[in-house]
Amino acid sequence: MSSAIQALLAATPIIIAAVLLVGLHWPARRAMPVVYLTAAGIALLFWEMSFIRVLASTIQGMIVTAAVLWIIFGAIMLLNTLQNSGAISTIRAGFTDISPDRRVQAIILAWLFGCFIEGASGFGTPAAIAAPLLVAIGFPALGAIMIGMMIQSTPVSFGAVGTPIIIGVTNGLDHIAISSQLAEKGSSWEIFLQVITSEVAIGHALVGTLMPLMMVMMLTRFFGKNRSWKEGLAMTPFALFAGLAFTVPYALTGIFLGPEFPSIVGALVGIAIVIPAVKKGFLIPKRVWDFAPQNEWPNFWFGTITPQKPSTDERKISLPMAWTPYLLVAVILVASRVVADLKAVLLSFSIGWRHILGETDISAGIEPLYLPGGILLFVCVLTLFLHRMKFSQLTAAAGAAGKTLLGAGFVLIFTIPMVRILINSGVNGADLASMPVAMAGFVAETFGSIYPFFAPIIGGLGAFIAGSNTVSNMMLSQFQFEVATALSVSGATMVSLQAIGAAAGNMIAIHNVVAASATVGLLGQEGKTLRLTIIPTVYYLVAAGILGLVAVYVLGLSDPLMGL
Repeated sequence: MSSAIQALLAATPIIIAAVLLVGLHWPARRAMPVVYLTAAGIALLFWEMSFIRVLASTIQGMIVTAAVLWIIFGAIMLLNTLQNSGAISTIRAGFTDISPDRRVQAIILAWLFGCFIEGASGFGTPAAIAAPLLVAIGFPALGAIMIGMMIQSTPVSFGAVGTPIIIGVTNGLDHIAISSQLAEKGSSWEIFLQVITSEVAIGHALVGTLMPLMMVMMLTRFFGKNRSWKEGLAMTPFALFAGLAFTVPYALTGIFLGPEFPSIVGALVGIAIVIPAVKKGFLIPKRVWDFAPQNEWPNFWFGTITPQKPSTDERKISLPMAWTPYLLVAVILVASRVVADLKAVLLSFSIGWRHILGETDISAGIEPLYLPGGILLFVCVLTLFLHRMKFSQLTAAAGAAGKTLLGAGFVLIFTIPMVRILINSGVNGADLASMPVAMAGFVAETFGSIYPFFAPIIGGLGAFIAGSNTVSNMMLSQFQFEVATALSVSGATMVSLQAIGAAAGNMIAIHNVVAASATVGLLGQEGKTLRLTIIPTVYYLVAAGILGLVAVYVLGLSDPLMGL
C-alpha cells in the first residue's frame, strides 16, 4: 500500500468528521458514532488490527471518557453550587465594577484566569470552568464556548504543571538513544529538554501575544450587534498590553525555570498587572461595548444551562467570599501537582484496567481524587460551609450536573474510543505505522525541505485527533525528530514546533469542544463552534510555521546534538 493511500485511509475518519460536523451541520451525537465505526472498519480491514485490539482500544477510550466526564461534572456542579449560594450574582456584579465592557471581561476572565487554570490543571479544565462563568455573567453560551476554546492555545504546552513537555515530549522521544548521543557530545537529556522548553516558550510568546486581541475581535464580529471587526480592533492597545503582561513573564519562566510553571507564573503576573490597570482605565476605550439585549439573540446562541435567579431570601455573599471557591480550586490544583506527599496521596486511589483484554500496551485508569473533577467536588463541599448553604442546595446542584452529563457522555463514548483506535493502530497485521504517523509521514515526504512550516500543522493534527497536546507529543515527537535528522536541522526546534502546533490543535479538538459545550448545555452545536475556532487555529498554525522556517533557515537554530 503506497504512503499516499495509507495517509488517505488514515485521514478518512477525520475527513468524515469535518464533513458531517462542519459541512452538513450534523450534531456530534449523530456524527461521532459514524466516525467511530469508520475508524474501526479501516483499522480492521486495512491495518489488519485484531478485533481484540480494536475492542481493547474501545474499552480504553471509555475509561478515558469516564475521566473526562468526571471533570465536567465537577465544573458544572461548582457553578451550580455558586449559583445556589448567590456567589455568581456577586461575581457578575464584581466584573461590572471592574469594567462593564464585555471585551475587558473576556480578557480578564478567559485569557488571564483561564491561562492560570490551564497551567495548574490542563486537560480542558479552563474551558470547562471559564465558559460557564462567562455565561453566568451574561455572555451567550456559544460565544463563551468559542472564547473558552481559544484559551486552549498559548498556555497549553505548559498546562498541568508542564505535563505536555515533561510527560508528552519525554515519553514521545527515544529517551535512551538520544541521551546516549547527547553524552557523546558532552551534554545531557536535561539540557536538551530545556532547549526545547525555551523554544516552545519563545514561540508561543511571539504568536500568543495577539490571542487576547483575536478573542475580542471574534467576540465583536460574531456576537456583537453590529457584527464588527472594528469594535474589536478598538481594543488593540489594551489587548496587546494584556497579551504581553502574560507572555513576557511566561517566556522568561520557560527560559530560566523550566516547563513546570510558565503558564501559572505568566497568568499570576498578568492578573497582578492588568486588573489594577483596568481600574485606572489604562488603555481602555471610552466607549463601552456590550452585547445586544438577550431578546435579540438567535436561539442557537443559548445553552440549556442558564444562571439561576437568586432567591429573595438569599444571603448576600461578599466579593472576596464569592471568589474564594475558585481561588481554592486554583491553590489546591497547584498544591496537588507540586507537593509530592499530597500528590502521592491523591494518586494512591486509582480505578483502572492494566493490559486490557490481554493487550500488554493498552491500559487505562482514573485517579478520581487527583483529577480536577475530584478537587472541584471537594471545593463544592467546602463551599457548603463557607457560604452557609443548605445541604439541599448542594444536592440540587449535583442533580442538575448529573443530568447535563447524559448528552456529553453519549458523544464522548464514541469520540474518545475512536481516538484510541487511531493511536493504538501501530500494532497490526499489515506491518504499517500507526494511522497518525502514516498521515504525518506522507506530509513530510511530500513537502521535503519546507517541512518546518508544516511541523506545527502535524502537531495540531495530532491534537485534533487525540484532544490532547500531551498525547500528540507522545505520538509524533519522535517522528518530528527523525524528519529533522533527515533534513539536517535542529531536532529540538522541530520538536518545539510540534509542541506549539499541538497546543493550537486543542482549539478544534472535537471531544474538547463536546466537553466544554456540555458545561453550558450547548450539545449539538459543535459544528458551529468548530467553524468559529478554526479561524484562530489557522492563524496560530500558520504563524508558528513561519516562525519555524525563520528559525531553521534564517536563524539556523542549533541544539546540543548539533554541537550547541
